[in-house]
Amino acid sequence: MSESSYDAIVVGAGPAGISAAIVMARAGLKVALLERGEYPGAKNVQGAVLYSRMLHEILPDFWTMPGAALERPVVEQKTCVTTEDSWITFGYKSLKFLQGIPNCYTIIRVKFDQWYAAQAEAAGAELFCGVTVREVIRKDGRIAGIKTSDGDELESSVVLACDGANSLLAQKAGLIDELKPVEVALGAKEVIALDSKVIEDRFQLNPGEGSAMDIFGSVTLGMLGYAFLYTNKDSLSLGVGCRLSDYQAKGLRPSDHLELVKRHPYVAKLISGGKTLEYSSHLIPEGGFKSMPPLFSDGFLVAGDAAQMTNPPYREGANMAMTAGRLAGETVIEAKKKGDFSAAALSVYQLKLKASYVLSDMEDIKDLEEAVASVPGFLEAYPKLACDLAHLRFSADGVPKRQHLRQAFRLVADRGFWRIAKDLWPLRKVAI
Repeated sequence: MSESSYDAIVVGAGPAGISAAIVMARAGLKVALLERGEYPGAKNVQGAVLYSRMLHEILPDFWTMPGAALERPVVEQKTCVTTEDSWITFGYKSLKFLQGIPNCYTIIRVKFDQWYAAQAEAAGAELFCGVTVREVIRKDGRIAGIKTSDGDELESSVVLACDGANSLLAQKAGLIDELKPVEVALGAKEVIALDSKVIEDRFQLNPGEGSAMDIFGSVTLGMLGYAFLYTNKDSLSLGVGCRLSDYQAKGLRPSDHLELVKRHPYVAKLISGGKTLEYSSHLIPEGGFKSMPPLFSDGFLVAGDAAQMTNPPYREGANMAMTAGRLAGETVIEAKKKGDFSAAALSVYQLKLKASYVLSDMEDIKDLEEAVASVPGFLEAYPKLACDLAHLRFSADGVPKRQHLRQAFRLVADRGFWRIAKDLWPLRKVAI
């Protein structure tokens, strides 16, 4: 490594780490960006949908930049609720998503992370790949650098842990213990090659437009989680993620689960004729607000997945990581000006997060997964009820409609009106 002393060392070249590195390097700080993989993106697994505004705040009009690693701007957001042989789809499609700052793009993380890390290098950050951090360096009671598995020691005024779920660096800093199975999900994803014209015909898209879909119900076999299907330029990203403790209880591997998802009649039709290009699996932070570690200490900050910054019901994670990385970078710049990297000085980071959407959104959904998991059969009973009611509504079988109405009333009554209201009440915070 070319230097042994830096203003800031960022561990993890994902959305949070790269964002922080760009902000700090652009301000003239000497920044080292360390990545465990052979290259940025090598260890990452995400659908992926990238919400634009948060990246625009770091790289204005990034979608116009030469070589920007983007797939399709998303004009349609859909949800599919399934049983084994039925499904209900609903969604929203609008060209407004393309106006001004496009709402979001599909991306392939392997490509995107490498492009994004190149922007950090262009800003002046030094990128080192294939580096595993073994320990933190402490001086006078504060964290003052890191030690690598190769025996290198790098000193810095501040270290930023952006090394993903179950952050080893945050554990070494004494801020977290190893996460429990209920605090993480295990995600599996395939990239499936498909001709761009076929994608556009099959998903009813204009050339270049994209669609993003979340799939709930029978596809998760009663486990807490969901599947997703996103359109890329000439491929589809199909994946599934469920709580690790649920996979352990069922004795099911995510790869086998994904094969089951692919065989659902709705999914099978959409991916028909495609060829699998790659498969990947990865831990995803799921503990959220309740599992969030302390975000700062003397000479240390935590951001992104390492800090449990996700919002699963809204399919948000990378955007939160980018915002947190930017705010962490701004906090370090301010600390550098004051010459103070104490916990008190770095606590401004948490205040910045509270003033943003990140912590408020996480707090709003902090009890949601626990509430859903506490209702036996929730993820099987309600999709079935919805599909059964829809079947009655759209059937013309010679039976008087008033009889259909009585059947529908009985279906709901069997579950119990008060029980349904109680079960669904926690979902109110994700209704909009």
